[in-house]
Amino acid sequence: MQINTDPTLIEEILSRSVDTVYPDADQLREALSSGKQLKVYVGIDPTADYVHLGHATNYLLLERLHNLGHKIVVLVGDFTAMIGDPTDKMSARVRLTREEIEKNLATFKEQIGKILPFEDKRNPIEFKFNSAWLKDLNFEKLADLASSFTVQQMLERDMFEKRIKEQKPLYVHEFFYPLMQGYDSVALDVDLEVGGTDQTFNMLAGRTLVKRYLGREKFVITTTLLENPATGEKMMSKSAGTGIGLNETPDQMFGKVMALPDEGIIQVFVDCTRLPLPEVEEKYERLNGGENPKNLKLELAEEIVRTYHDDSAAKAARESWIATFSEGGTPDEIPEHSVKSGTPLIEALVDAGLASSKTDVRRLIENGAISDLDAGGKIGDALLPIEADLRLKVGKHRFVHFRVS
Repeated sequence: MQINTDPTLIEEILSRSVDTVYPDADQLREALSSGKQLKVYVGIDPTADYVHLGHATNYLLLERLHNLGHKIVVLVGDFTAMIGDPTDKMSARVRLTREEIEKNLATFKEQIGKILPFEDKRNPIEFKFNSAWLKDLNFEKLADLASSFTVQQMLERDMFEKRIKEQKPLYVHEFFYPLMQGYDSVALDVDLEVGGTDQTFNMLAGRTLVKRYLGREKFVITTTLLENPATGEKMMSKSAGTGIGLNETPDQMFGKVMALPDEGIIQVFVDCTRLPLPEVEEKYERLNGGENPKNLKLELAEEIVRTYHDDSAAKAARESWIATFSEGGTPDEIPEHSVKSGTPLIEALVDAGLASSKTDVRRLIENGAISDLDAGGKIGDALLPIEADLRLKVGKHRFVHFRVS
């Protein structure tokens, strides 16, 4: 396999959407310039049935590496999902059943295939599941893996320290997660792992295990997370039920991009599209020069839909959005969210990702920002029980159809 060592393309790999390179960027640059094919992987746990734009950052980086000729592996953590990644969690994750996992990952390859060319026969991209080796891991091997780390190292994780300080439960099985994700690197025999900054601890555990069991270095690239620069909150989170899924329709994607905070526009251009960086810089200068953020957000929404659907869908979604919101209408497609009969509105809106907290819901209601599309008028009761299907407009650009199950 001929490896492209173009310095400009390598520099984009080392900088675009990249937070940190371990052990350092110079060593990885040397490896990428050597002409040797590197084996690179990204892991994703099927804790929801969709892949969102936050994950797309990693797959776009893999695409750039694949274009240079490197070997790519997409790993689905079907086994680790049953344990649950404790990253950023102030309580243990709810453990998923095998049936729930199978249901969630049904369309994962199709969604990721919107970015990565799984059909490429010249340099095939592998799609693997870590249950292939983790389900047969015996206690002897697990004990050996655990001997690579101290309890003090495990307790360095921020969320573990916070839980202990707040006297919240910390379960022994949660220590297994970084061991298992780390062992994935050994089982796959990879040269490089890519993941968000929230996965740094787990990926570096893999680096430790590769050094121990394979006797060599493993590079790690941590990618930037999509966060609101003004609040620090994640804009995409599976566990919070928020984010823009790659399985959503063009109209849904377009509308959700338009609802993103203005402060996040440029980062989403960088992290979630293929737009060349000089063009992104030009948009930044326009925004910095005082241009209305709405204009740039329209361009962003169209570019997002173009990236994950096609050009005609992007143009149609833009026309539909402009027609709907210029005329104060209602979109033809409203995102649906299932709720149990009697669920208080305040809980449903947070669960659907339309509010960051119950306090946020109360603020929206106080500002008259939630309207009933069918009955007309503003919603004034945060504790209103949802006992029948309910269609709402939330703020200027968001809609939801609560379906009672």
